[in-house]
Amino acid sequence: MSHHSSLFDSYSIRRVRPPKNKIGTSAKHDSAISHVMGTATYVDDIAKPQGTLHLAVGKSSHAHARVLSMDLSAVRDADGVVDVLSFKDLPAQTDIGAVFDGEPLMVDDITEYVGQTLFVVVATSHRAAKKAATKAVVEYETLPAVLSIDKALEQELFVRPSHFMKRGDAATALENAPIRIEGHIHMRGQEHFYLEGQVSYVVPCDDGGLEVYTSSQHPSEVQQLVAEVTDLPFHAVNTVVRRMGGGFGGKETQAAAWACLCGIIAKRHNVPVSMRLDRQDDMVVTGKRHEFANRYEVGLDESGRILGVDMQLAGLCGYAPDLSDAIVDRAMFHCDNAYYYPAAHVAGHRCKTHTVSNTAYRGFGGPQGLMTAEYMMDHIAYTLGQDPLQVRLANLYQDGQSTHYGQTIEHFDLAAIMTKLADDCDYDDRRQQILEANQKAAAEGSDKRLGLALTPVKFGISFTVQTLNQAGALVHIYTDGSIHLNHGGTEMGQGLYIKIAQIVANEFDVDLDTVKVSATRTDKVPNTSPTAASSGTDINGKAAQNACLNIKARILEFAAEHFDVAQEDIRFEKNHVYIGDKETLTFAEMIQLSYQNRISLSSTGYYKTPKIFYDRSKAWGRPFFYFALGAACAEVEIDTLTGEYKVLRCDVLHDAGQSINPAIDIGQIEGGFVQGMGWLTAEELIWNDKGKLASDSPANYKIPTAHDLPKQWNVKLYDRKNEEQTIYNSKAVGEPPFMLAASVWCALNNAVASLGDYKNNPELTMPATPEAVLKAVMRMQGTSWDLKTKVDTDTVDSLVKGAEENSDLFNEKAMPQDVRHAKDIDPKEVEGKQTDNQPNAIEHPNVAGARGPAHSE
Repeated sequence: MSHHSSLFDSYSIRRVRPPKNKIGTSAKHDSAISHVMGTATYVDDIAKPQGTLHLAVGKSSHAHARVLSMDLSAVRDADGVVDVLSFKDLPAQTDIGAVFDGEPLMVDDITEYVGQTLFVVVATSHRAAKKAATKAVVEYETLPAVLSIDKALEQELFVRPSHFMKRGDAATALENAPIRIEGHIHMRGQEHFYLEGQVSYVVPCDDGGLEVYTSSQHPSEVQQLVAEVTDLPFHAVNTVVRRMGGGFGGKETQAAAWACLCGIIAKRHNVPVSMRLDRQDDMVVTGKRHEFANRYEVGLDESGRILGVDMQLAGLCGYAPDLSDAIVDRAMFHCDNAYYYPAAHVAGHRCKTHTVSNTAYRGFGGPQGLMTAEYMMDHIAYTLGQDPLQVRLANLYQDGQSTHYGQTIEHFDLAAIMTKLADDCDYDDRRQQILEANQKAAAEGSDKRLGLALTPVKFGISFTVQTLNQAGALVHIYTDGSIHLNHGGTEMGQGLYIKIAQIVANEFDVDLDTVKVSATRTDKVPNTSPTAASSGTDINGKAAQNACLNIKARILEFAAEHFDVAQEDIRFEKNHVYIGDKETLTFAEMIQLSYQNRISLSSTGYYKTPKIFYDRSKAWGRPFFYFALGAACAEVEIDTLTGEYKVLRCDVLHDAGQSINPAIDIGQIEGGFVQGMGWLTAEELIWNDKGKLASDSPANYKIPTAHDLPKQWNVKLYDRKNEEQTIYNSKAVGEPPFMLAASVWCALNNAVASLGDYKNNPELTMPATPEAVLKAVMRMQGTSWDLKTKVDTDTVDSLVKGAEENSDLFNEKAMPQDVRHAKDIDPKEVEGKQTDNQPNAIEHPNVAGARGPAHSE
């Protein structure tokens, strides 16, 4: 029997209006109210029964050392401690590398970064476990540590073979070019700083299986790894992810270790187990955005058009491969940004260092490649005395040209987007006003300078590993007309759930509030791809649509026979089903009638992205289904005495295709922009000369706040359908907006360049902190950063007297602006090769087959 809930409008009301919150409308986030009220349940909010055990890890204090002995007796004797496990106690698989081996769950013999797990403490409370973990006595034999890209390049120390992309003869193009420019740029990494830290909760089941609650972007990988480390089949482990308090890539692979530890203890003791990382621990033991040191040589004609480019991109990967192969690849894919390189040679090095293994982060290497291109464009403009915007426009791709990896450029509206944005924000007039204002400031001796920059973004959408471009969904329709939806994507605050719900509602033309999306579960949709690569809506939306179409086809076939009408005369419209001119049923009545006639009202859905392929051995193909496009114009003011600055105005025009939910998309654009601005201007990761992270808390690592937002900020969507057959011709908006923040950094660079009359490219580093801006200003003015006054060595000695050997008070590690870029190299193992041969580990990785060939983007 059907039931009509008072939560829904009556059908008499629904009949005379369009369905609420269909696609194209700005429906609020499905958890918006519970987020604001604090009632949204995250993993650590789950009510836990008495007897739940809690975990903490003992961490290495050396970057590279041999563990000679570990005395854990005091740990075992501590209050509340139930058990202590080290490497020898692991029951099954010991390596949890996402793609390639090299990431042990705990240290066996050699520790390779400060913070690596030595042992795990099991206690009756989180506090007791944390306190006990500090009581271990560990003896080390220290080994030489490599902590920088320079040292890794010098020693040819890599986590994976170097890779090369080549188009044409770049060497000849450079040799014959009328103008040649060389430059280098160093950019720091970035802490994910999600609001919810890494956390997991595992409950043993009465059938010997495990129920895993995790804050992960990749439920299937967590399921598979927990199964491997506990010696269970995959079907015995069920992973549940309702929501995350942010992910940004930091929970794609790095959430797995904590779930694995909980799984091992839950199976060992047959009780629920919980583990969460405190903020400081989280920052120390989890990977970051990759630091990069890049160099370029570019050949130009007299007008500033690029003739050939030679680039080297070197990523600091940390101690293990993680996803670095694909991340450096994506940096190589995006080192052109939006510009055509007629001849190009691009080298990508995966540098191994004795630091935590770096991992996915919004943009996945793309920003590091893109910023190299944008810095190069500034370099060209200031060398030739041209407006940077004109240099950018002159070098843009044209439809029909191809990238340096072989993908043909199609539907490329970036020139139109940039021109429209320039007109809308009065770029030309403002540029002239800024030139005059800076000239006046120089004449009057003012310390203030203004800068302006308009930069584009071209970002490829798809996982570059073809296997991952697939998704599944499960749709149920109940006899009251309400719809239940489950899919393989995870919700980390980005609004994926509400978008997929809008798609389902749109397929049946019913109100959005009749559709419910439940937690992502591996027992409902198996073998899920990670929610990453900006693909969440694209692939899961299509899978959900496919499930709806399956059910709809069954209903249409039944109704056509039952009412003796043609299928094309039956319409789902305004919460009703119109059966030709014979009958009009409410959606619920049609569903109940179908059920009574034994029509299946449940279906799985599936989607795989078409057209894409990439032959890595040839470094050639079409790795991306389409490109997301956008542009931003930023205006800044700097103080040349202090290096402080303000972002005065920013205008954004971004191509989201036919937006499914404009409010969600604009929110993603704004959030991504600010996060990108943080990476490029404020967030500075610092390790000391012992390999210890010095910027390990909110006290010494600064993310943007509301006060850092542009004083005037305009964000608009470019109104154009995606030419490719994506879900409702929309475009991804997860990662691309992050790179719009390049406009802010380039505007700062422009302001500094004004001090040299725009004839020299400033040596501005990333992040452009006030200190870095001041250093760039002083270099431009020809003054020394070093103080000329005599140092009071007696006072300094008294300050450090008695300090511990590993004190962070005086950090001898080179800061980013002091890092010398190494020479371009061909590593010995790949000398003379243009491509790297795929080792057996890729075809037959030493991990479970269901995880291969690669979980990367």
